[in-house]
Amino acid sequence: METDTNSPQTQSPHPRLLRTLPDLRELMSALRAQGNRVGLVPTMGALHAGHLSLAKKSCRNCDATVVTIFVNPTQFAPNEDLDKYPRTLTRDLELLGELGVPYVFAPTEATIYPDGFSTFVQPPDVAGSLEGSSRPDHFRGVATIVLKLFQLIPADIAYFGQKDYQQCLVIRRMVEDLAVPIEIDVCPIVREPDGLAMSSRNRYLTAEERQQATAISRALQQASALADQGESQAEVLREAMRLDLAQAGISRIEYVEVADADTLRPLERIEGPAVALIAAFVGKTRLIDNWLLQ
Repeated sequence: METDTNSPQTQSPHPRLLRTLPDLRELMSALRAQGNRVGLVPTMGALHAGHLSLAKKSCRNCDATVVTIFVNPTQFAPNEDLDKYPRTLTRDLELLGELGVPYVFAPTEATIYPDGFSTFVQPPDVAGSLEGSSRPDHFRGVATIVLKLFQLIPADIAYFGQKDYQQCLVIRRMVEDLAVPIEIDVCPIVREPDGLAMSSRNRYLTAEERQQATAISRALQQASALADQGESQAEVLREAMRLDLAQAGISRIEYVEVADADTLRPLERIEGPAVALIAAFVGKTRLIDNWLLQ
């Protein structure tokens, strides 16, 4: 059921689903002509409570909200999970309809990357470590798709989740460097009752792995508690996190880091805003999480 563009934030059983660039451009022209404040929530679908919290905030703060659903192939390496990444568009539309989200843009791969596509965005320096080291070209794909969405959907504000902490820094830096006229709102991580950060990839975990994965958030909380108690030596926090992961049987670890909250430069001492970050495999599933240290 399509919603009337003259009342962009009204409740509807389903959002209006847009598939093509002409339809999207027509909608954006209408929303802009009406003076609407537009919110954008970029996602890869398989929506969970974390994504929905972003959509809720956009609906509260904006006249019209556009959620995008697109599994972006350029941010996956050949050995990663592009083919099996969950695609649940029907369920996603139901969840967004329950929130009153009026518009969803879910393009095909050919729409975003037509034949002959060869232009990519070189990500900023903050992309170079951590995820950038573990997943070469990942942030090139992220920066390219996000900038293209910003071009297609010239929103006033875009909402991202803190769980992808480095991604948020990359996007903020890109927006600043390229003078993109959009506000970036980074929203808190939404967690399961046992502390596990919400992720579309959590559904890959077996019951045993799901329990094991909670050690990641426990390790981060341990680092935060030590920092709150006055521990300023970053290596002490790193070692405490490694120990927590080892005790849970998590041995395939890509990084355990304590870094400057703005630059992601590894720290020796915590003397200002910092962040603890972990990337590790539980079974065959790669999970990431982070915790801001005060």
